[in-house]
Amino acid sequence: MNGPQDAGGMMGFGPVVPEPVTPVFHSDWERRAFAITLAMGMTGSWNIDISRHARERIPPAEYWAASYYEIWLKGLERLLAETGLASAAEIAAGRSKTAARPVTRVAAADMIPAILARGGPSDRPAATAPQFAAGDKIRTRNMNPGGHTRLPRYLRGCPGSIAIVHGCHVLPDSSAHRRGDDPHWLYAVRFSASDVFGAPGRDEIVADLWETYLEAA
Repeated sequence: MNGPQDAGGMMGFGPVVPEPVTPVFHSDWERRAFAITLAMGMTGSWNIDISRHARERIPPAEYWAASYYEIWLKGLERLLAETGLASAAEIAAGRSKTAARPVTRVAAADMIPAILARGGPSDRPAATAPQFAAGDKIRTRNMNPGGHTRLPRYLRGCPGSIAIVHGCHVLPDSSAHRRGDDPHWLYAVRFSASDVFGAPGRDEIVADLWETYLEAA
């Protein structure tokens, strides 16, 4: 969806000012927000794509006024309410008002290092051959889906070429809406920045994009 998270190439936000790598957290509440989000993700109540879609559905003015971990926390609160794990009243009060609902699993503290090291692999067996190979010329589809997608708005309708064939992976467009993995081939696609933004130069952009976003040039 064309939500507030998809701000690449938009004007009016001023220059990007990178922060130093450290500190990772600016205050203790950010550390707690990260930990709570991670712990709730381990319950199996939603997946990473559903979590991302919750954040991008935050109203634009609210999204752009929030810091990084405020966005994470707002997305988590939305998911808790939508899944019935916490009511709006409980979130506002900061405590439970009813008996806890059961969840599929709970991650103990000593399990977290292994969970983070393992990650959440999204590769799946392929049911079809890839449509494209390294070096093929492509064009991204000019699409404006109402749901979740990983095709950035600024890359839609742009010419590019296949750099790497990654294999078959879970399609976020389906996964974010609980419609299953729907695996599709995933590619690293190389774009000329001049083709994307219209300004002269030799810079390139490389984006990982699913086959369903692409068509032969």
